[in-house]
Amino acid sequence: MALLEVQNLQTHFRTPDGINRAVDGVSFVVNEGETLAIVGESGCGKSVTAMSILRLIPEPPGKISGSIRFMDQDLLALSEKQMRAIRGNAISMIFQEPMTSLNPVLTIGRQLRETLRLHQPISQVQAQARALEMLDLVGISEAARRLNEYPHQLSGGMRQRVMIALALACNPRLLIADEPTTALDVTIQAQILDLMTDLKKKIGAAIVLITHDLGVVAEVAERVMVMYAGRKVEEAPVDELFARPLHPYTQGLLGAVPKLGGSAQGHTSRLREIPGLVPSLKQKIKGCVFASRCPLAKEPCHEIAPALQDKGNGHWVTCHFAGESAFSHD
Repeated sequence: MALLEVQNLQTHFRTPDGINRAVDGVSFVVNEGETLAIVGESGCGKSVTAMSILRLIPEPPGKISGSIRFMDQDLLALSEKQMRAIRGNAISMIFQEPMTSLNPVLTIGRQLRETLRLHQPISQVQAQARALEMLDLVGISEAARRLNEYPHQLSGGMRQRVMIALALACNPRLLIADEPTTALDVTIQAQILDLMTDLKKKIGAAIVLITHDLGVVAEVAERVMVMYAGRKVEEAPVDELFARPLHPYTQGLLGAVPKLGGSAQGHTSRLREIPGLVPSLKQKIKGCVFASRCPLAKEPCHEIAPALQDKGNGHWVTCHFAGESAFSHD
């Protein structure tokens, strides 16, 4: 059953140089209890998509249009007061950098208690007990002592665990995780991903995971949506996408992932690179957004925007030459 339905989402920003089309007609569905990964390089519109769902885009200069339906409610039609009741409660978000998201002058315990009491009809004592329970749940040792500490007294990994505790405190139906492991070393990354997977099973939340790391996608997601220059270019179940990438951009992304043990087995081929630069989003792009960098691009690609095609097995792609190999295997 669909928990979140996004249709033709457009988030544009008015700038002195023109309209920046950060998200330009993106549609997707998140079903109850599933993990959807949104991938793409920096600047492709992943984080703006997430912020648009929670209506955290300042208007002006931003403007959100389209349809965002959550549990059959149109989020774009709600008042700001109604949205505040949903944020942190039914929909929670884990931001990229906890030091900029946690309040530096409030203790961890106070931030957890305030979040709980804002959305739940509970007493201060109950909120304190729940805060302690949440720190235990996310694997923070000596939780009672940590409640009285400030964000700067914790390590990066512990701050990220606190962010997850804050996000999950009210048992949200949807958790949006925006690059939750970017600033962490690999061992802490693995712990955080395991933690998110375990907590998803315990509370039954759906997750929208925003990342540029395809290794993370393979580990935790069921479906993946690939974005480029503000548009969706491919969407498929994770196994299907890794086995049969149809869009040239997806092929390029997968080709840039190091293969474990490649050199040990005598494979010394260089990592693949995608030539060129992402086009400016301040100009309306005619045709395919990836055409300027695509080895397969022919005349129609520069003139006609490819339609979203159903290739079976839940696999969708926007490409005139979907499935052709765009990059040679060195």
